[in-house]
Amino acid sequence: MDYIIKDTSIVNEGKILQGDVLIKKGRIEQVLHSGNVKYAVTEIDGSGKHLLPGAIDDQVHFREPGLTHKANIYTESRAAVAGGVTSFMEMPNTSPPVFTQDLLEDKYAIGAQTSLANYSFFMGTSNDNIEEVLKTNKKKNEVCGVKIFMGSSTGNLLVDNPLVLDKIFANTELLIATHCEDEQIIKHNLAELKRIKPVLEPSDHPVIRNEEGCFESSFKAIQYAKKNGSRLHILHISTAKELQLFTNLIPLADKRITAEVCVHHLHFTSDDYASLGNLIKCNPAIKAPHNKAALWEALLDDRLDVIATDHAPHTWAEKNEPYEIAHAGLPLVQHSVLLMLHYVQQGNISIEKVVQKMSHAVADCFQIKERGYIREGYFADLVLADMQQPSTVKKENIYYKCAWSPLEGFTFPATINNTFVNGNMVYGNMQFDESNKGMRLHFNR
Repeated sequence: MDYIIKDTSIVNEGKILQGDVLIKKGRIEQVLHSGNVKYAVTEIDGSGKHLLPGAIDDQVHFREPGLTHKANIYTESRAAVAGGVTSFMEMPNTSPPVFTQDLLEDKYAIGAQTSLANYSFFMGTSNDNIEEVLKTNKKKNEVCGVKIFMGSSTGNLLVDNPLVLDKIFANTELLIATHCEDEQIIKHNLAELKRIKPVLEPSDHPVIRNEEGCFESSFKAIQYAKKNGSRLHILHISTAKELQLFTNLIPLADKRITAEVCVHHLHFTSDDYASLGNLIKCNPAIKAPHNKAALWEALLDDRLDVIATDHAPHTWAEKNEPYEIAHAGLPLVQHSVLLMLHYVQQGNISIEKVVQKMSHAVADCFQIKERGYIREGYFADLVLADMQQPSTVKKENIYYKCAWSPLEGFTFPATINNTFVNGNMVYGNMQFDESNKGMRLHFNR
């Protein structure tokens, strides 16, 4: 089906323009269309609404295969498109972890069959799968990147062998994405705290996983990248101290080292553990308020390059265990765009900047082919948002398989009305069309 979105506010490349957008055969046929359309189209009334390029989330955990009691690619991609996220890049810490090319391609097969959003999957690393990791070089136009956990994670995903790290950084031709927390600092902090406080609680999380642990690991990753000329992307920056490691003096297209900030680190602080407890337990931890303020400043001045979610669902039971047992991670992909539109209304950020950080910059950072912008010839990944229609997070409108959100009860100033993926209206007015699946992302490398 082809569409024309009429009389809408088009937010794209730093500007807001009023007009029509024509979609034909899955792509953007014309921006600021004028005149008659000479073929059958379905008209969408965009008056009073904003048309955004679909958000691209470069860090999600959709839990398939092996952990599907929490989530799967179908359920979480469904939540994503309902929230205006049209493409995602998913992490390798599934069960089994993505340590071989066969396991990597298995995930792409699942995505092709079930994902409502466009998809890509990171290749996983361990201390002993370097040969498999380097095979990904042959797929650098078809795989988003290689993921390294430089801090503790599940299973044997921690890479702490310096020789292995150096070899990965020296020989990987793709973007390397890192989770940076220093394992030894975390273990030391945990031991010291338990010595004086036998029973720990959620508010201890940022003490154990502190600013020093994040900084030292990020600094180490950058040293490996500079030594080897690697393309490094550090995920979920959470501290003021780390921001000195990044620059805004280089255009994004020329940066070899980039950084991501996640919506929960822009929204919550350590003060929120008192009311939310383990529900906001995540790695790296949500920290003291001065960190949030510094992250906002760095986002606005472009030291931080992209906004993501690190969407990491767990069951309600897993989150309500005692602190030390409770799983770390928050479900966020359905609500990230709306949360940033809340901050537009609050005056923290412009809607043009939100589009830059959630769509344009992600496409540029990963060199994604023909997505992330409202440009003629690009895939029609588009979101129509009503900034005058508030929406509240309730159990009945949460689409995550885990069925809960740390934002439950929060009212956003906006609503996502329609989401188009490759020109297909997969979500419209709280209804899904699942007849078309998303596509594998491709990269200009």
